[in-house]
Amino acid sequence: MPRDEWYDMIQQFQFSKTPSIYFGVSASGKLPSLTASLGMRALLITGKSSFAAAGLQNRLMEHLRDTLADVRIVSVSGEPSPEIIDGAVQRFSSDKIDVVAAIGGGSVIDAGKAIAAMLPTGGTVIDYLEGVGGRTHSGARLPFIAVPTTAGTGSEATKNAVISRVGPGGFKASLRHDNFTPDIAIVDPALTISCPPAITAACGMDALSQLLESFVSSKAAPLTDALAPAAIKGIFDHIVKATSDGGDIGARSAMAYGALISGMCLANAGLGVVHGLASPLGARVSIPHGVVCALLCAPAFKITINRLTAEKNTAPLLKLAQIGSLISGGNSGDIDGCCALLVEKLYALAGALGIPKLRAYGIGLSDVDSIAAKASNKNNPVALTKNEMREILAEAL
Repeated sequence: MPRDEWYDMIQQFQFSKTPSIYFGVSASGKLPSLTASLGMRALLITGKSSFAAAGLQNRLMEHLRDTLADVRIVSVSGEPSPEIIDGAVQRFSSDKIDVVAAIGGGSVIDAGKAIAAMLPTGGTVIDYLEGVGGRTHSGARLPFIAVPTTAGTGSEATKNAVISRVGPGGFKASLRHDNFTPDIAIVDPALTISCPPAITAACGMDALSQLLESFVSSKAAPLTDALAPAAIKGIFDHIVKATSDGGDIGARSAMAYGALISGMCLANAGLGVVHGLASPLGARVSIPHGVVCALLCAPAFKITINRLTAEKNTAPLLKLAQIGSLISGGNSGDIDGCCALLVEKLYALAGALGIPKLRAYGIGLSDVDSIAAKASNKNNPVALTKNEMREILAEAL
């Protein structure tokens, strides 16, 4: 094929900026010097227990205080709410903070991202949430460093922070701007060793669903297509080991890498119906986001594959067959067989990880209609009907 003709075949795409990434065991030791490169007065956002559980607190705080002029700390518990973000902004607005660093799971990183964005802006974060507020954020923020202690959301590489209010009238909405991608992501797999098995499993399934959805997204592009498959295989191959033997640093590294790549992919290709359903479900009851993804992933891809097959939509089926072949060793030329293998593996994985069903969190058949009514297809490769969304939810009960 002539060179120019090959170039003409590449579709147009846009790829958002990524953080400066420091990946590897002991990479967290770079935090003090990297923070100092962005400012000498730091606000550190931590989880309620993950910071101490990872064995970081005393040693790292000593190094931070030796390196910086001032370090303030705030801990957050659970998914960040508007009240958590607004309270932190009010508390530290007069402290002349130069840089924000977040050390914790995806919720902690989202909280740090939102606080870094709102400190220069003031007011309430609700005003700037997609689908909730009516204002557009300017994108101004303080320098921000993300240090994940779980392998799941990929928030260390995304441009949005998910803010939640659970209950009647609740929501899960994003504070989003291209400028909100962290300046630096420090991904140290050793920090995830203390992550409990249930959280390891749920977070890993979140990352896996993000990778799968972005790979077949209607907005997928050559770069996300290049990144996703190896990360998907890494999670399939290592998630059970990481859950059963948390000290296996090889498994932890594969999971941390997969989560990082999932963030990069979702930031550029978007997500599908799994996350389109997870958002209203998570706003209705307090349930770990990764658990929702784990339960919805298999039925969502089963129904999506059925629709793609019925409509003879070959392109996404070829990609799903590629993944089915990659994780099972099946013949990639057998599209139907490899797609079926993928769905089979997803069901088996949720079972092997012991993911509890939705009923364990108080969701019943009476909730299915209202959740499906608020759900979206986002960038699913085929638009599912509300009946099909109800079927996905009902199967996860």
